[in-house]
Amino acid sequence: MDPAHLTELIELEDNYWWHVSKRKLVTEILTREFPAPGLLIEGGIGSARNLLEFNRMGYDVIGFDLMEAAVEYGRSRGLDQLHVHELSQPWPVDPGSAKAVLLLDVMEHVEDPVQLLTNAAETLEPGGGIIITVPAYPWLYSDWDRKLGHFCRYTKSRFRDNARQAGLKVKWVTHWNSFTLAPAILARGRDRLLNKRDDSPPRFNRVSRFTNSCLMSCARLERTLIHSTGVPFGLSLVGVLIK
Repeated sequence: MDPAHLTELIELEDNYWWHVSKRKLVTEILTREFPAPGLLIEGGIGSARNLLEFNRMGYDVIGFDLMEAAVEYGRSRGLDQLHVHELSQPWPVDPGSAKAVLLLDVMEHVEDPVQLLTNAAETLEPGGGIIITVPAYPWLYSDWDRKLGHFCRYTKSRFRDNARQAGLKVKWVTHWNSFTLAPAILARGRDRLLNKRDDSPPRFNRVSRFTNSCLMSCARLERTLIHSTGVPFGLSLVGVLIK
């Protein structure tokens, strides 16, 4: 992760609609699928804001990140079990000890996602599972993805295939962030048409307080569909894997 992107995560983590909505979605999935107490492991901790939330929910939390600054910042927030670790290497936790593993917008950053899933699966206790979010639609791969260090964007088919190769089953998978898909298609189509390339650090688009509130309301309505019927399209995928 670019250090500037970590700084931006810290700045936006408590109020920006995308971060807040994703955290609410994941906490609802955790409560439904793998309720506390239990050990929760997050691979790729970012600013550690999510781990703080999960810890408050009653989980014992462990976090791994390749970026030393992210680990140091998380420890400064009172989370002791954070470690600098390459996720493609075996994870330094007891096998069969984790109730839940979270890989939130992480798989697209690794060259070998099957090995990542295999390592995560080895930590799961009976009945445990992995919650994953990834960006969707390979045809939307853009300058934003490149700057964030993404190797790919995902289809449901690729999501399922990676799980199968790691010896895991897809309990369910659906799209989310459907309400921003059309603007994203238009913006990325414009950039391709104009052959626009920007090497500045990646930054989330700032919005007014009113727009931010509206987007969070859209996300709240969308979550009701995710938990009932699923969502047929959206900028991201979210799913649960089990052994």
